[in-house]
Amino acid sequence: MSKVWFITGTSRGFGREWALAALERGDRVAGTARELSTLDELVKQYPETFLALPLDVTDRDGDFEAVQRAASHFGRLDVVVNNAGYGQFGMIEELTEDEIRAQLETNVFGALWVTQAALPILRAQGSGHILQVSSIGGITAFPGVGAYHASKWALEGFSQALSQEVAPFGIHVTLIEPGGFSTDWAGSSAKRSAELPAYASAWAADRARRANMSRGNPGTSSEAILKVVDAAEPPLRVFLGRAPLSMAEADYASRLANWREWQDVAVAAHGDD
Repeated sequence: MSKVWFITGTSRGFGREWALAALERGDRVAGTARELSTLDELVKQYPETFLALPLDVTDRDGDFEAVQRAASHFGRLDVVVNNAGYGQFGMIEELTEDEIRAQLETNVFGALWVTQAALPILRAQGSGHILQVSSIGGITAFPGVGAYHASKWALEGFSQALSQEVAPFGIHVTLIEPGGFSTDWAGSSAKRSAELPAYASAWAADRARRANMSRGNPGTSSEAILKVVDAAEPPLRVFLGRAPLSMAEADYASRLANWREWQDVAVAAHGDD
């Protein structure tokens, strides 16, 4: 059976590729973008199965309205993809209050509002699948993108809790955790804090690391996403790309070693029963 998708951030990147993949196989898609004109090509190519909706995900009322419009237009919702987001580059000391708040408003609260808007519809259906686009940066961290990590770790936390809350209603939740891909994430869609001279060497090292990164093709990620949404028992988490698993294994091995080293301190803190 064909599925009905609601995808935020459909103007480019993963959102665009996944919308195209769904449409090409005969699914129906409601796609959002802040600039509606960026969706004109999809409207022209798929006039009967693509619904373009203007949306800034930081607008909670707008999120609820857009989700309801999509459900009313197509009669149901099967897959809700919280893809809209961006990267804020800045060392922790460099971040302004407005920059960190804006990062969280989009990457955390935007996804939260869309999720809340969709849940009554999915519960009434007794089915549905919410895809939260996280990142390898949702489980590990690197210098220079602390605000972004904060947003993705928050997304991971509430989504894991959500998965347990909604399982009795037949609703699945999957955290999509890509590694480096050739999207515009670090390009024009990114925001950058004013750099402090004290971090000049750290920024130089970070740029050298990023210049040598192997990046995946966003277009080839679509097959993986379709497999996830078509699975009878979809995963809570799934990586995209070659690098994330080895990065996660190294990070978690380090955490376990750290916790074990300090376990005597942890136990002593418990006190006597």
